[in-house]
Amino acid sequence: MSTEDRLRPHPRERLASPVQRIDLAEATARLRAETHASVSGHRQVALVRHGPVSLILFAFEPDGFLKEHQTEGEVTIHVLSGTLEVTHGAEATKVGPGVLVSLAPGQPHAVRALEASSMLLTICKAPSEPAAG
Repeated sequence: MSTEDRLRPHPRERLASPVQRIDLAEATARLRAETHASVSGHRQVALVRHGPVSLILFAFEPDGFLKEHQTEGEVTIHVLSGTLEVTHGAEATKVGPGVLVSLAPGQPHAVRALEASSMLLTICKAPSEPAAG
């Protein structure tokens, strides 16, 4: 992707500071105002990446979704606005503002917005163990 094609500054630049102050409402408004088409009814931006920890902000349109997936790390889904349906295994849970869902590493899950919604996703991967030998 060329510099001219980027929607926002490269993460190396955006996330370089060791200390960041992030206004989540402002960041969500900026994300919703981006002119490119959403993918699967949502937009996302990494807000923090420090070592094993990543925080990613999502802005969903009604019926926007993340298909079932899993990650090696511990996951938390914190609903900031709207209502999301979080599916894990055979269970689907409606989650509203101020509610946090925690998922163990490797837990398959999917997310669907029941209305315009936003969430803060945190992934914390276990530190890599040194190679044997």
